[in-house]
Amino acid sequence: MKLHELVIEMKVLERRLTLYEEKYGILSADFYNALITGKLERFDEYDETRTDFSRWKGMYETWLRRHQSYAGQIKQLDIAESLHFQPAY
Repeated sequence: MKLHELVIEMKVLERRLTLYEEKYGILSADFYNALITGKLERFDEYDETRTDFSRWKGMYETWLRRHQSYAGQIKQLDIAESLHFQPAY
């Protein structure tokens, strides 16, 4: 995936993650850490949170993979050459 495509996809994911962060009142990184360490197991019995948490986790893991790919690519590229620049004229 090209750098520009990664940025666009990460921003779309961030907008979606924000909806869950606002709904539940915590940031995605904190949610993810709590979920994978078993601190949110008591919410498994509720259909809404089980569905939300599953989607939220999946989106966050996708964002993490895209971010890692971006970080790897940006280290190897010349920033000036990597800019997605299209003159308006």
